[in-house]
Amino acid sequence: MTAADVPSASPTSVSTRETKLRLGALTALVIGSMVGSGVFSLPQNMAAGAGPLAIMIGWAITAVGMLALVFVYQSLATRKPALDAGPYAYAKAGFGPFIGFNSAWGYWISAWVGNVSYAVVVFSALSYFFPAFGDGNTWQAVLGASVLLWVIHFLIMAGVRQAAIVNMIVTVAKIAPIVLFIGIVAVAFKVDVFNADFTGLGNADLGSIMNQVRSTMLVTLWVFIGIEGASVFSARAERRKDIATATVLGFLTCLALYALVSLLSVGILSQPELAALKNPSMAGVLEAVVGPWGAVLINLALVVSVIGAFLSWTLLAAEVPHVAGRDGTMPRFFGHENERGVPSTSLLITNLLVQGFLVITLFAQSTYQALFYIASAAILVPYIFSGAYAAKLAITGESYGAGESRNGPMLIGLLATVYGLWLVYAAGLSYLFMCAILYAPGIVFFVWARRENGERVFHPVEAVLAAALVAVGLYAAYAMWTGAVSAL
Repeated sequence: MTAADVPSASPTSVSTRETKLRLGALTALVIGSMVGSGVFSLPQNMAAGAGPLAIMIGWAITAVGMLALVFVYQSLATRKPALDAGPYAYAKAGFGPFIGFNSAWGYWISAWVGNVSYAVVVFSALSYFFPAFGDGNTWQAVLGASVLLWVIHFLIMAGVRQAAIVNMIVTVAKIAPIVLFIGIVAVAFKVDVFNADFTGLGNADLGSIMNQVRSTMLVTLWVFIGIEGASVFSARAERRKDIATATVLGFLTCLALYALVSLLSVGILSQPELAALKNPSMAGVLEAVVGPWGAVLINLALVVSVIGAFLSWTLLAAEVPHVAGRDGTMPRFFGHENERGVPSTSLLITNLLVQGFLVITLFAQSTYQALFYIASAAILVPYIFSGAYAAKLAITGESYGAGESRNGPMLIGLLATVYGLWLVYAAGLSYLFMCAILYAPGIVFFVWARRENGERVFHPVEAVLAAALVAVGLYAAYAMWTGAVSAL
């Protein structure tokens, strides 16, 4: 066992039964983390670049890649029960403190940057009823989003378990309209519409089947972010085995919902009609079946859904730097808790950053969309190293009993790693450069934490990686400033 495998000191405030999360709450965290605004735009997002055949292939590929990642988190939760906070802890245990820090830092960036877009999208949807909110970046919308942000902040300050219970209720409330949509659209489904241009080759703009499939895979990445939700809260689970169960249940539930929403919609409207819909495009599909009340229902459901995702991701955003601060990977002040076991300092810093970027949306049009894509690209680093750690355990035999088969787990870990690398490539140069700009300042906090603990700052390989990250970050900033790479 390496030093990284030693369990971090668990706060006494989470040792009592009152602060522990059960299977239902953990599953709701997984589903609530994944189901945000993306599902309500799937009909248009998927059809914009693909026909029915490519959509089916895209979901099949995504199911294999994401299922591999699910099995990775399921396996690591049981094989390494002492490791808390999911992706960050696995990266640190497998590849050292610098990689572990960057996984924690990247996960944190992804969470709070994504929350900015959630806050803006809520009020963009509300503009259907109150036009003053515009695209979610008017002063009225930013004011409303700020109020929502701090209401959620103080809800979580009342206790993580209480916030998780509220999240479970909100998760049920936002899943119900999606299930209703699926039921209504399934009854109205027209086979002739679905088969009219099954391959999509009748529309030259879509390109080949392969190009269509690639376009769908970029969309499916966004809607599955959050699959690791239960792993992040492993320290707060009442029963360790519930983490694996919650992850699998959450994945299967969301996969079924996502695939049905996108595929059934192609049987209601043709591909060009779906591609032309305004988002949330589920509203346009349901309106075509039942009339205007369908659009009203979906817009209201989007508001509830995004508020729920906002709550889930605020919980996740605060937890990772909190645990990293307690075990010395990040500066100690991140590890402070209040008397209710809430990571109060981490939560406050996170929400102050969200507040600052909300103000920026007043001056930058469509900032929330770019931020959402950045959040998705940033989280791929912890995903990749989670898969790589699972593969490493299988290759070395660590945590495996004598005679226990390791081939299957090794292949699953490698598959999850390769899938993550493919998504990094698919994210595009602009978003990868923006992530480099956001990752590079984290080195200051890594050095701070190492010196705080009297530890050597960098080993030789880590020093090279840190120098490379700074160089790429500086070049990315220069390239965007000069226009060599388009700014977001």
